[in-house]
Amino acid sequence: MQGSGVTNMADYTPKATITLKSKAPLPTTSLDQQRAAYAWKCVQNVPKDYDKLAKAAPALIMNNGLMQALAFYQDKGKTKEGVMDRYHALNAHLMRWLGQQFGGNSFPSAQNASFDTVMPALYDARPELFRRATEETLALLRWIRQFAAAVTPE
Repeated sequence: MQGSGVTNMADYTPKATITLKSKAPLPTTSLDQQRAAYAWKCVQNVPKDYDKLAKAAPALIMNNGLMQALAFYQDKGKTKEGVMDRYHALNAHLMRWLGQQFGGNSFPSAQNASFDTVMPALYDARPELFRRATEETLALLRWIRQFAAAVTPE
C-alpha cells in the first residue's frame, strides 16, 4: 500500500472499524414481506372469480373510498350453504389485515375484525389513521392481485 509504510497486505491493520450503534436485532421480515405472506395465505382456495374482484378493488377504493368499498362488498356478497363467496372473502381478508395492522384501543383486532366492528372503527378514526388504513389496504391489494392471478386457474 503506497504511502502507508506497509509493504505487505498481510501486515495491514485498519485504522478504524465500523460498528452498529444499536444492538437491537433487525426485524426478520419487512412490512411488505408480511403483506406478501398474508396475501399468499388469503389466495389459497379462494372462490371463483376472486382474482377479477381483487384486480378491480383498488379502483373501487380510490374512486369511492375505503368504507364505501367495504360496504359494497358486504352488501354484494351472499353465502350459499355456509360457503363464502368472493365478495365476502375479499372483504374478510381486507378487514382482518386492517385489524392486524391497526388493532388496538379503538380498532378491532384481527380476530375480532368483522364488518360490524371495522366500520365504526373507520368512521370514528382520526383522519391520519383513516388515510393510513386506506393506503395499507391498497398496498395489501397489490400483493393479493398478483398472487390471486397466479394461483387462479383459467
